[in-house]
Amino acid sequence: MALTTTTCSPFTQAVVSSMRRLYPEALADKSFDNTGLLLEAPFEPTRRQKNSVLLAIDLTTAVANEAIKRQDSAVVAYHPIIFRGLKSITLDDTQQRSLLRLAQHGISVYSPHTAVDTVPGGMADWLCDVVTGTYPSFKDELKPSIKECSSKLYSAPTYPQPQSIPTTGSSSTSQQLPHTRSTINPSPPASIPEGFESAGAGRLVTFNEAQPLTTLIDHIGRGVGLQAGIPIAIPQGRSVDDIRIRTVGMCPGSGSGVLLRGSDIPDLLFTGEMSHHEALAATERGSVVISLSHSNSERGYIRAVMQRKLQDELSQRWESDRQAALQAIKDTAKQGGATPSAVGEEVYEDASVEVSVSDADRDPYGIMIWRS
Repeated sequence: MALTTTTCSPFTQAVVSSMRRLYPEALADKSFDNTGLLLEAPFEPTRRQKNSVLLAIDLTTAVANEAIKRQDSAVVAYHPIIFRGLKSITLDDTQQRSLLRLAQHGISVYSPHTAVDTVPGGMADWLCDVVTGTYPSFKDELKPSIKECSSKLYSAPTYPQPQSIPTTGSSSTSQQLPHTRSTINPSPPASIPEGFESAGAGRLVTFNEAQPLTTLIDHIGRGVGLQAGIPIAIPQGRSVDDIRIRTVGMCPGSGSGVLLRGSDIPDLLFTGEMSHHEALAATERGSVVISLSHSNSERGYIRAVMQRKLQDELSQRWESDRQAALQAIKDTAKQGGATPSAVGEEVYEDASVEVSVSDADRDPYGIMIWRS
């Protein structure tokens, strides 16, 4: 009996190639991370998925349900849903259940994680854009969306507003603060592909002139989607109104391992989470800590930057791949080869490409606001 080769869909292969070009897996921290194609769903030509990708930070049950309903070909989930070795894959585990359901519906899962953190123009540089105000000014004043609940003291949980996250990287914006930026912990030279020489963990922004802390807080709030509160740790005896910041260290997610290295630490440490004792140590040394909640320091990037980047790269990649495949089909037919199935050719005749950001994806923590 002839052996058959089972692969994911041609469009999913284009998604994987595009992600690897934008965020090389060689830049991921393989000492602990698990990046790449984590779930390769077999391609079934008689059951067509859409030429679409769903971006999310966390592959929760809600995100899996969303991808299945949308009939996406792939989910790009920043955090790897498979992190350590598995001894079994069963329906009893909620994460494994999501993977099994996605595979059943022909949806693959790719995770870039720390490759996105370290790459030039990646998540750490997005945080630099946020804190320096490198994004367009808001034309209309936005108002918080606070809903009531049955609590007599507090509102319903609130979350950052994804529709308010601005596209970053605009050098023409008038609010951008003059600065320089550098990589805190450069990647090993041997692991850096050509064109990614400034890769590494964390970024350090040095302003030409010290800036009011409150100005940076406003930049951060608008840049990450106006979350209801900004968790901040400042040295005792100081006020946010009298603190000025010259240097800012940034690291998405859990940043203490990058930001607290060395004898000198930045004036402001901007990250997703930091433990009680780490924040206390930083403020005792005179620094300020802004810790947004782990994924709130990450989620805005996929909407502000990654969606556009992947849409452009994937559109070019898929057009090239499908034109090459269609030409191969024509050449085979001219040479009297087997006529390809109508379904197989139909796959490559579909030129559509859609990259969307999950509506269901959010940080597990919301903020309930005290109502006076």
